[in-house]
Amino acid sequence: MAVSLHRDTGPGPHRHPSAEDSAPSSIAVIIPAYRVRDHILGVIGDVGREVSMIIVVDDACPEKSGDFVEQTCTDPRVTVVRHDRNQGVGGAVLTGMREAMARGADVLVKVDGDGQMDATLAGNFAAPIVNGQADYVKGNRFFYLEASETMPFARRAGNLALTFISRFSTGYYSLSDPTNGYIAIDRRLAECLPMEKLSKRYFFETDLLFRINTLGAKVVEIPHNAVYGDEESSLDVRSELFQFAGRHVVTLAKRLFYQYVLRDFNPGSVLLFLGLVFAVFGTLGAMSAWTQSTLTGIPRSGGAVALIEVLVILATIFLVGFLNYDIGKEPKQPISWLLGIGVGRPASQFETDD
Repeated sequence: MAVSLHRDTGPGPHRHPSAEDSAPSSIAVIIPAYRVRDHILGVIGDVGREVSMIIVVDDACPEKSGDFVEQTCTDPRVTVVRHDRNQGVGGAVLTGMREAMARGADVLVKVDGDGQMDATLAGNFAAPIVNGQADYVKGNRFFYLEASETMPFARRAGNLALTFISRFSTGYYSLSDPTNGYIAIDRRLAECLPMEKLSKRYFFETDLLFRINTLGAKVVEIPHNAVYGDEESSLDVRSELFQFAGRHVVTLAKRLFYQYVLRDFNPGSVLLFLGLVFAVFGTLGAMSAWTQSTLTGIPRSGGAVALIEVLVILATIFLVGFLNYDIGKEPKQPISWLLGIGVGRPASQFETDD
């Protein structure tokens, strides 16, 4: 499908025209390469001509995927970057982002090298960013019901659980597939990311969502089919499960602190504070009443029980109200065009080391 490659620099007809309006956007595809030797050439071959450059990041691959690409691929758009030691998928993507931005890319699209993602859609993923409709784009494997049924059951169940948790921790409640690794990001947004703080392993996509939410970035999803074949995942589910759970809790706490304490004090802040206060006192009261009744064998008075019930009811009311407020705060307007003209932006973090 053909896509528009001319960047829209502002929201609607009232924006200020600039030379950038008619300048074609440069799209880069970033392919992390780790144990993908058998699939990566097919992925590169599927990348459309609307893409200006292809950055392959050999993440200390034991199969020497980077060398294999350099020796066998004749596509002049391809550049291979290597890691001396394995940094994980997040580290590989960040290296690719730095390289692509140093080469002048305007939109960065990440495609896995194992063939599970349709690389022909890279231009479609870039289009909402190029046309000023979004700052960040994610794939959605669950839009087509028939396609989602091809996903292995264990993976589907795990993704559904992570989707539910990720909505709370990242603040993007409308996303149907927040853990999807098929992504595209506006260069101007990427320049503002604290890349050194981003998770380098499998929590990368979720951590990235959290970070762009703190910047107010609008995210849209594009439906696509995933292909599951004989490729092997390097994700150890058992070793990562508890780490994921702990990181989601920490991410949620940081997001709430940044959005409702550090940056702003709004009605949501009041609802959250009161909800937590009543929840704590209600829980402590219930534990105290249960302990005393157990030790003495004497049931607590009706008044004490009623007070605990009131505290729990109030906590529920305020926390549900906060959740409704938090859902309504999901970013709905692109902000990258503002980052492009803003004053006092953080220094670019994509310069390569000499």
